[in-house]
Amino acid sequence: MKWRAACGFLAAFLLVGCAEPPPAPPARQAERPRPPQIATSPDAKFAAFIRDFRDDAIKAGVRATTYDRSMAGISRLPRVEELNRKQPEFTKSPWAYLEGTVSPARVETGTALIRENDAVLERVEERYGVPKETLVAIWGLESGFGHEMGGFNIFAALATLAYDGPRQEFARRELIDAMKMEEQQQLDPRQMTSSWAGAFGQTQFVPSSFLAHAVDGDSDGRIDLWHSTADALASAAVLLRTGGWQSGEPCYREVTLPKGFPYELADIDTEKPASAWSGMGVAPMRGNSLAANNSVAGIYLPAGWRGPAFIVFQNFKAVLTYNNAATYALAVCNLADRLRGGGTIVAQWPRDQRPLGPDERVAMQSDLKRLGYDPGDIDGVLGRKARGALRRYQKDHGIPADGYPNPEMLGRLNDDIRSRAS
Repeated sequence: MKWRAACGFLAAFLLVGCAEPPPAPPARQAERPRPPQIATSPDAKFAAFIRDFRDDAIKAGVRATTYDRSMAGISRLPRVEELNRKQPEFTKSPWAYLEGTVSPARVETGTALIRENDAVLERVEERYGVPKETLVAIWGLESGFGHEMGGFNIFAALATLAYDGPRQEFARRELIDAMKMEEQQQLDPRQMTSSWAGAFGQTQFVPSSFLAHAVDGDSDGRIDLWHSTADALASAAVLLRTGGWQSGEPCYREVTLPKGFPYELADIDTEKPASAWSGMGVAPMRGNSLAANNSVAGIYLPAGWRGPAFIVFQNFKAVLTYNNAATYALAVCNLADRLRGGGTIVAQWPRDQRPLGPDERVAMQSDLKRLGYDPGDIDGVLGRKARGALRRYQKDHGIPADGYPNPEMLGRLNDDIRSRAS
């Protein structure tokens, strides 16, 4: 025991004796430089965007103080990202969309508001040539006649769309223009509310449209689309006129198509004089002629060859400058028609066909691309390019080439891919 105690005593002071010496430390290796940290989480990526986009905005003419004031305290909005994936013009069936936008209650309210705002509307129509019914229809669709203007902060909404995702380019331009609008009108950024997509006011302008088309409709020396109905309606009229609105011309008419009609021609960008369509057997559902002055027009089939058919004119395309979705333009034109006493759509909708879900829309685009028909970006939005690709596929396979995406067509595409792989 004495030996062990002595050995412990000596080891403690001399580091020799009973215990084995500790192993030599490994040789030091030269430290490698760490790779730069990459923002991978959505919030980190959003914060990096807010920091880095400042230089872009200043180069575009925005004051540094304006940028800092506009972006102070904003955060990424997951709700905006969710709504961006569910735009109703592209995800609802056309009949469901129209039933929601051209409801009897909206017709009744719009009719009352035309009477209530008759002086303003008459003045705007006389100056810009856009009918009061069309302006009130846009007012109703865009904001429920000023009651549903959106509760998002415009800078947070646009920054959420701008930091990542398919609408970056659009949102970054609009974000800069929102700051320019703030400077021009001396606005409080905290009070600038918008929809999830950055549209604001009673007629839901985006900032670039405000800078290009907004006017002082009530002559009070400032332009306020949130609180001035006259400013909002006059600005909408300017936008439509700039987009090609033709005073006195129709927007659309419901038609019947003859047996054997070449459905590949049913595209709003395939235009012919009304007399040419008439010569092919296209006939108005109501009345005797398609157009009094033989206007150039296209054929639009919102639900494919089994649903209602419309001949659409230049004013239909002018409405598309407001919202580039054909079902939106149809809703505006139909509501305007109802407000002037016109009837409802006559032909029956193919209600047995459900709309494609998000994954199915992506699958349809992917299938078309694999089969050699370019649908554009694989983004789940079946816009004109995707429908054009579908129309070409249908024509090549002896199917009515209406370009209408439905589960039946998706099944045919899937079958075609499987047969080629076997």
